Amino acid sequence: MLSDRIDILSESITIAVSTLAQELRAAGKDVISFSAGEPDFDTPQVIKDTAISAINDGFTKYTAVDGIPELKTAIANKLKRDNGFDYAANQIIVSNGAKHSLFNLFQTTIQAGDEVIIPAPYWVTYPELVKYSGGTVVEIATDDNSGFKITPEQLKNAITPKSKMLILTTPSNPTGSIYSKKELQALGEVLKGTDILVASDEMYEKLIYDGEFTSCAAVSDDMFNRTITINGLSKSVAMTGWRFGYLAAKDTALVKAMKKLQSQSTSNICSITQKAAITGLDGSADADVEMMREAFSKRKDEAVELFNKIDGLSVLKPDGAFYLFVNISKIEKDSLKFAKKLLEESGVAVVPGVGFGSDGYFRFSFATDIQSIREGIRRIEAFIKNNY
Repeated sequence: MLSDRIDILSESITIAVSTLAQELRAAGKDVISFSAGEPDFDTPQVIKDTAISAINDGFTKYTAVDGIPELKTAIANKLKRDNGFDYAANQIIVSNGAKHSLFNLFQTTIQAGDEVIIPAPYWVTYPELVKYSGGTVVEIATDDNSGFKITPEQLKNAITPKSKMLILTTPSNPTGSIYSKKELQALGEVLKGTDILVASDEMYEKLIYDGEFTSCAAVSDDMFNRTITINGLSKSVAMTGWRFGYLAAKDTALVKAMKKLQSQSTSNICSITQKAAITGLDGSADADVEMMREAFSKRKDEAVELFNKIDGLSVLKPDGAFYLFVNISKIEKDSLKFAKKLLEESGVAVVPGVGFGSDGYFRFSFATDIQSIREGIRRIEAFIKNNY
């Protein structure tokens, strides 16, 4: 009954773990979850006020498939102000979250036999959508020693005549690593003379703790021409449930193709969300963004210190995002086994690294209150002492 293509997909392991944690909690079990990739803060009031006004003003009808003009102007202004490059309205499309943007991109560019290069560890959705689109995943392994970043030599060795796209995430989910401008330029040099596209997922760009953020498309004219930038407001201003993402690319034909696909699938995103997103983009919520960033930074520092005191565990301090990618390989290679037993015995939910393409690790989100972080790490330490 089911199509072959749907059987290719695996369920998102992050959503699966979060759902299981919620079910156990509903059944009365004391569970602390560090699995969800969303801020624990509420959407800033200034953004909610804009949405309420939109509702009261009757802005509740269909809109243009790719976003209302004033929203696309706000996106273009943001990209110019923060990232230093210019996009016209027909080079931007608004979708139902960055995941939807990626789905549109892969469906309109990838054909059977095309290879997509993905550094590991990676966000769990990348390889699944590539496979669903008929592409072949080519992984490049990284680890603590490289700061979870690929080198130009690794990229060069991964390229074949079938290479269609490179996916970069900076800051990274799940590691929090950030590519510097120099590192991006070096990768760009490898790509010169090829037709390889770069999908640059920059969802966590506002959550930077050390170093500076550089957008992939900003490092050279060549990279600008080949890069498709994906971003949104889910992480920066806690708008996860609003479902807002956007994509920008120089290639207007590519954006037009994605608009055509979206017109036959979801059509426009929620009209209320579009109005709210303008406020999220124009700087009105900058104070809220900084408040969240500072809170995350404090949690990060304490969590890293606590984890690195536990025998058998180690973790690099992330430069961005709100995750720790904890190395457990000295005590357990099977991250799924570790995470499952930890949840069952200690009521702590983390996401096994195997779902991100790197077994022997787990992802720990510090986008929760500091008391829960302290208690969760205490339980993890006790679990390890009892079992390893």
